[in-house]
Amino acid sequence: MVVAKTLNKFSRRRSFLALTSVPAMSTFEEPLGSNNLLTIGLDTEQSFSFGAFTGRVNKRAGSFSNEGGSGYSFRSENEQNVRKALLWGRQANPRVFGTISDASYTPHCYYSSHCNYNPARDVKHKFFGTIPEYVKIVEVGPRDGLQNEKEIVPTSVKVELIKMLVSSGLPIVEATSFVSPKWVPQLADAKDVIKAIQSIGGARFPVLTPNLKGFEAAIAAGAKEVAIFAAASESFSRSNINCSIEDSLARYRDVALAARNLSIPVRGYISCVVGCPVEGAVPPTKVAYVAEELLNMGCSEISLGDTIGVGTPGTISPMLEAVMDVVPVEKLAVHFHDTYAQALSNILVSLQMGISTVDSSVSGLGGCPYAKGASGNVATEDVVYMLNGLGVKTNVDLRKLMLAGDFICKNLGRPSGSKVSIALCRITANASKL
Repeated sequence: MVVAKTLNKFSRRRSFLALTSVPAMSTFEEPLGSNNLLTIGLDTEQSFSFGAFTGRVNKRAGSFSNEGGSGYSFRSENEQNVRKALLWGRQANPRVFGTISDASYTPHCYYSSHCNYNPARDVKHKFFGTIPEYVKIVEVGPRDGLQNEKEIVPTSVKVELIKMLVSSGLPIVEATSFVSPKWVPQLADAKDVIKAIQSIGGARFPVLTPNLKGFEAAIAAGAKEVAIFAAASESFSRSNINCSIEDSLARYRDVALAARNLSIPVRGYISCVVGCPVEGAVPPTKVAYVAEELLNMGCSEISLGDTIGVGTPGTISPMLEAVMDVVPVEKLAVHFHDTYAQALSNILVSLQMGISTVDSSVSGLGGCPYAKGASGNVATEDVVYMLNGLGVKTNVDLRKLMLAGDFICKNLGRPSGSKVSIALCRITANASKL
């Protein structure tokens, strides 16, 4: 009866309903609050479920009945509104019911950006109006995520991880780095990794190259895209790559010229865009200067990295504004570490400002060896989940992405750093069957 009354109540309200007053207990052993109840348009006769209750809405009869047969009428002057309401409860085998008539299916809204549910577009909220319809995710786990690991990860594991990430739909996977094994021993097998992934299609595999020697080694190994990395902090530049900002830019001009002669795309990274572990706050003007230099030397894309994860929307926004004054927004990406749990907030404000490329690392792996205290990158799973909830396309299958995260975490002997993966761990066992 509570259900029937609730449906009657909401049938008299506006056409887009956010159902927040129906409590349900989740089998994830936690209360299912209002933020877990979503809405989606129902078409014709369809089922819906929440908590332990499953029922059926019949458009033609204008009634609601549970599976036991007892019925409740909700016919009213605004019956159309009721048909647009979805009560979505998480169960041991969760079911969600969308635009497929009279059928239940596995909840792709949990996992995929191919879902028809698009709250950002339907509500046309003033805060969501400028968010892009598609966001390109650059997966940096195999390089940035693993470079700080003390125990050497076998080449075969790295290659398998890359294959799994590509199979999830990620369009770009940063594969490795051609740096000196003396400085980053974890990536000493860069040549072998590149050789092993040559036959993998459907994605691009840029590699990091710190200088001309590294660039030449990468091209000889078969790399087709490269990346260079500068810093907006003088102190960090010296500790990370043993030279000043100006010297690093001169070095990268040589790399960019060599790449242009071979028609090799170059991506530019900028570290410490809001804060430095040595200098503290970094002025946005310094970031803009380095970004403009990278653009002028031919970088096709420039990724702005909060290396130690101290940024908040209040510091990210002015930094982006300064950089956008000198670099077209379509050539910019953001790269946030989640040290202070600000990464998703920073990504959201970046999207609102027009950014449409986001770097992330599967299972939140990562951390810079030269930035003391910096935790891992924002987890790719968490980014995809948030973007799915915003109705933003990524073409990434979250189920397969979670499998990749589970694979590498087991090999590293640690739990996932993705909150989404942890929350959905009860259903990952079924993901490989779907």
